Order: sequence, then structure tokens, then C-alpha cells
Amino acid sequence: MVVVERGDELGEGYRRRITEVYVRSFAADFVAFSRDTGKLADAFEHMLLLERFYIALVDGEPAGLASLTEGDQTLFAPRWREIRRHLGLARGLLGYVVIRRWFMRPSDGARPRLAEIGFVATEPAYQGRGVATALLRHLLALPGYREYVLEDIKDTNAPALGLYAKLGFTMYKRRKVRFARRAGFTELMSMKLVQDSTSQPTADRSPGAVRRDTEVLPLPEVES
Repeated sequence: MVVVERGDELGEGYRRRITEVYVRSFAADFVAFSRDTGKLADAFEHMLLLERFYIALVDGEPAGLASLTEGDQTLFAPRWREIRRHLGLARGLLGYVVIRRWFMRPSDGARPRLAEIGFVATEPAYQGRGVATALLRHLLALPGYREYVLEDIKDTNAPALGLYAKLGFTMYKRRKVRFARRAGFTELMSMKLVQDSTSQPTADRSPGAVRRDTEVLPLPEVES
């Protein structure tokens, strides 16, 4: 059984485990900072704004996560000294700049009541147990929202694209990205969903399927 809770409601005692799910799920995108997921968790643990993350729990353990923001809300509050302490001067600076540049500015078209869903991820050990489905259905059932967007999904992420389409999302934007082929994809795709008041789903607590969505942009390697 998958239960979804907001990160701040779980409390600070879950912060480390939530961060570990985050860095393991997106480790391939963080190689410019470090290949050591433990070091990445040390560097990033302080900065996650838990009230913006929803956590899927299986038997009380974080099995996946997703974020939700609207308007000018952000997901992170990075501290330069903390990141530098764990990643070093050069890689720490790169990480700090990228986080602020890519993850702390509103997306094009961001506005109040437009819900942007991001960083949908499932731990490998829990894939195929309905974690991503439960997360998304929970977010789509939150009061106060009718319009949702999923930005910058890699075109190679067929499981995620299939899940989003199954839930009613449709493609509205595609864009090519510099260095994309180096990272193994061609373009980034964005999807949207507008619900009417009678079609809003209820939060799903039952098994379903699949993996992850929004991915950070490919980054240049830092020379050792």
C-alpha cells in the first residue's frame, strides 16, 4: 500500500531519507557535481523545502517523491558555504550556480493556481508498485488546482510519458537542448492537463506503475 504525505508533515526526521531518494533518483544528472550519492545528500540535505515535496511511503519508508509549486514558489534554499563544504570549491560553485539558475526561477508561464509538478521519482526497489501513479493521483486531487504542467521531460523517458498520457496530460511544447545527445536524449517535452470540476480524481492509495519525470539539464563536466 502506498501512502502519500507532504514532506513537512512527515517532519525533519525524514529529511535525510527524502534527500537520499532525491539524489539517488537523479544521480545521473548530478555527475558534474559528484558521483558519490552520499556526498550529494550531505550537500543538498539542508536546501530542500519539504513543504513543496510530496513523499510516497511504503511500510513507512520513502519510496518516491514529487514536487509541486505554483507562481514564483521555489523548491530549494541553498547555502553556498554548506554546498562548498561537501563538494569543494569548484564543484560546489558549479552546483550552487546551477541550482539557483535552473531550479530557483519560475518557469515560463508560471502563475498562481497553475500547478507545476516536477522531480517525480521512484526508488528502484519500489518500481512497479504504483508509487508514481499514487503520487500523481494525490497531486491531481489536491484542492485549489485545475491546471497542471510537467516541464522538460526527456523524450527517451517513455515510461513517464506513457503514465502522464494515461492520466490525461497532453503534449504542448518540445524543445531541443544543447548537449542533449551527450546525455542520451534528443529534446525535452512538456505536458499539461486541465481538469473540469467533475473530473478531478481522488487520491490513489492502490498499486499502479512507473518511474520518473522532470530531469535537470545536462551539465558540463568539471575537470578534476
